[in-house]
Amino acid sequence: MMSKKLWGGRFQAELDQLGSDFGASIHFDQLMAEEDLIGSLAHVKMLGHTGILTADEVHAITTGLEALQTDLAAGKLQFSTANEDIHMNLEALLTKKIGPVAGKLHTARSRNDQVATDFHLYVKRRLPKVLAQIRHFQAVLVKLAEENVTTVMPGYTHLQHAQPISLAQSFLAYFNMLQRDYERFEFNQQHTDLLPLGAAALAGTTFPIDREFTADELGFQKLYTNSLDAVSDRDFALEFLSNSAILMMHLSRLSEELSLWVSQEFKFVELSDSYTTGSSIMPQKKNPDMVELIRGKTGRIYGHLMGLLTTMKGLPLAYNKDLQEDKEGVFDTVKTILPTLKIYTGMLQTMKINQAQMEASTKNDYSNATELADYLANQGVPFREAHAIVGQLVFKGLQEHRNLQDMDLTELQAASPLITADVYHVLQPEVAIERRNSLGGTGFKAIKTQIKQAQATLANED
Repeated sequence: MMSKKLWGGRFQAELDQLGSDFGASIHFDQLMAEEDLIGSLAHVKMLGHTGILTADEVHAITTGLEALQTDLAAGKLQFSTANEDIHMNLEALLTKKIGPVAGKLHTARSRNDQVATDFHLYVKRRLPKVLAQIRHFQAVLVKLAEENVTTVMPGYTHLQHAQPISLAQSFLAYFNMLQRDYERFEFNQQHTDLLPLGAAALAGTTFPIDREFTADELGFQKLYTNSLDAVSDRDFALEFLSNSAILMMHLSRLSEELSLWVSQEFKFVELSDSYTTGSSIMPQKKNPDMVELIRGKTGRIYGHLMGLLTTMKGLPLAYNKDLQEDKEGVFDTVKTILPTLKIYTGMLQTMKINQAQMEASTKNDYSNATELADYLANQGVPFREAHAIVGQLVFKGLQEHRNLQDMDLTELQAASPLITADVYHVLQPEVAIERRNSLGGTGFKAIKTQIKQAQATLANED
């Protein structure tokens, strides 16, 4: 008895039920139902345009597909694992609506180029959403930078106080990271905007199709020029996952900083109740759960990237069933990064900054030591010698629990007679920041220049 599968002509037995369930992808690729219908509508229109199908056949199929679109939007479509994937499910539903003529839709098309087209469409339609959300977050960072040009905070290396900086410098650092993310996703569009439809199974088709017509219908800028590459390429998905992994890494770094800044020891910022949670046992707790979840979900996105890279690494040309594993990670990544960006945008918009606490943390440390070394270097002392002089003064301060600015002028002059009373002005954190106006520096003038550059970047996308 012949198999009842749409591909079952040569098969005399049904697929083992466990194997059927194991091989089915409908439980996740139904997310591409909309894209599949859009692709089918363009394909049947091309079949009519080239005369491969009659006008009546095209009308019947188009009417059926549009009815399925309406049913999909209304949540009325029911899918079955017996039909394996979204493509065969929709073909079965179309056949039920319009009869055997539905089978002509698959003329000059394979599931191989069909699924590749759906996947391209899925990513292509979501990249603009990712780009827009990055821009929203960047706009918040720029606004925070504008409001905190003169907010003083410690800058860190090795998580140790290094030099005082403007808080705006920190926000702009993340703006620049996100700008690189934006540019990567923007470039990702080039390799996503390639149409595989028309490659058929792997070798093209004998039917007189018009691939350029289909590309215009679907809004694709270019066509794959090699049919083997068209059905087997997943570089666009790998780029999307790689870009997402880098984006999440940036947000995870920010999460790590915020988890420190909200702690009792730092008290630099306070997050809104809308983005924090409490403890089931400790009434006083206000936990930065969103920050921690974003940091945790970064590993999830890394896993999706490594999973697809590993799937692809051993695949011969052209299509292999392994490629069924290309989508779930991308779907989950979209479902992760878009809410993450929205949450971060809202979280920073509502965050309270404790400017006094930030500035106070620069008063009782030695983050002004470099200022004293530079002061001596400007007096003609070789920097390495100046470094050693200041290092000895820092050691003395540590032993006596005093900061550099608390030492008498005579003590400072004992280390170097070139030090005069103006040094106390130089040692102030605000002055240390104000003087660093080299390109990209933390000086207030340099920061304002960076803000203008960031605003210009945002304005160019309007």
